[in-house]
Parts: sequence; structure tokens; C-alpha cells
Amino acid sequence: MTELEKMKLCMWYDANNDEELFNQRITAKDLCFDLNNLRPSDKEKRLEVIEKLLGYQPRNLELVSPFMCDYGSRINLGKNVFINSNCYLMDGGEITIGDNVFIGPSCGLYTAVHPLDFKSRNKGLEKALPITIGNNVWLGGNVVILPGVTIGAGCVIGAGSVVTKDIEANSVACGNPCKIVKKVKLDF
Repeated sequence: MTELEKMKLCMWYDANNDEELFNQRITAKDLCFDLNNLRPSDKEKRLEVIEKLLGYQPRNLELVSPFMCDYGSRINLGKNVFINSNCYLMDGGEITIGDNVFIGPSCGLYTAVHPLDFKSRNKGLEKALPITIGNNVWLGGNVVILPGVTIGAGCVIGAGSVVTKDIEANSVACGNPCKIVKKVKLDF
């Protein structure tokens, strides 16, 4: 089994010494560099680079530079997604973002888990667990989402929160660790 296959199956894999994964990351980082050095007004060229990075054309995406990711191909975006500046999507694990999601500036979605044992960690082993964000979610600025977390539809996550566990739908949650503080009341 290749390291890429292990990564996709959420198994321990060698992220640092595998040539295939290294080359995929370099390609993604080059594309992020290209994207981040284009003028915001050059929408057509930006869309071309984003399509190469993700492997598909997103539906009504607004992505503010700078932006970074590891692979690009492991990011699944719904329609009408807004990603503000300085966000990093560590997409060794699948990152699925629903429709109408607002992601504030300087957010980090981190799918990588490293061994607690330093000998294993020093060998370059890691595991990548998926992150799922439901429809109509708003992440405030500087939100961190850890591996394996699901945020339900309709949630608001307060600025500066560190989301370590799943958040049920239609919740307002904040803090470190992030906790539900109230339910969202639908006004319509």
C-alpha cells in the first residue's frame, strides 16, 4: 500500500519521506504562491489557478489571498463559500465545507495528527483525519479546527476558538476549548 493510500484511509503514513506526497505538496504550494501573487482584480487568472489547485471549478467561491493548503485536491467546497485572508487548510485528510460558509481571516483547519511518542514522530509518521463543516456556518477570525472535527449546519464559531470536538448543528460556540454557549434562533 502506498503512503498516499494510507493517508486517504486515515492510517499512519510517512508524510515527510514519501516522494509522491512531497511532489504533490510542492505542486500545491507552487499553485498557492501563484495565486497569492495575482492581483485580486485578475479574477479570470485567479479562477484558473484555483481550479488547478482544487481539481475542479468551485461554484461562486471568494478566496482572499494569502491562502495556503497542502494538497488542494483534498478540499471539497460547496457553493457560495467565502474564505478570508491568511487561511491555511492542512488537507492531508479530506476537508469538506458546505454551502454558504463564511471563514474569517487567519483560520486554520488542521487534519494532521502526530504520534505522542517522539521516536515515531521523528520518523515522519502522521495520520490525517477529516474535517467537515456543514452548510451556513460562520467561523470568526483566528478559529482553529482540529483533526476529525465536524461542525454542524448553521453554527457560528466565535473568533479565536479552538474547536477540539464536534459541534452540533445550529449552535453558537466559542472558547478554548470551544464549547456551545447557546443555540441559534432562526429569525424567519
